Amino acid sequence: MKLLKTKQALLITIITLVITTVCNAQQGTVSIHQDEEITRLLELKKEINTNEDASDRYKIQIFSGRRGAAETQQDDFKNAYAQWSSKLVYETPNYKIWVGSFKSRLEADKALLEVKKKFPNAFIFKPKIKKEL
Repeated sequence: MKLLKTKQALLITIITLVITTVCNAQQGTVSIHQDEEITRLLELKKEINTNEDASDRYKIQIFSGRRGAAETQQDDFKNAYAQWSSKLVYETPNYKIWVGSFKSRLEADKALLEVKKKFPNAFIFKPKIKKEL
């Protein structure tokens, strides 16, 4: 009787091993087929998100005045704060230096604290949307 039970146990073990080696349920390949338009749209979205001229972003103005002085201030800013871009803008009758392009007011406030160390008259604003006729 004992011999019969060990033969059954051995047979069950062999059958289990054979079944587990034959069944490879964890293997497979995944292929993704997506429309080329999706890739193009994602690139367009990235471009829109990095657009510095977006009107919904906050900027910091560090100077308003004559052109020569504005260019000097812009050079000083570039030397002191390379991490933020600067832009010389003409709004009659003054030239203005706008820096950064911040998605949130919190980001702009953090940057303003740093910028005010060198440019104490700096302030945060949101550019007005220019409507084209």
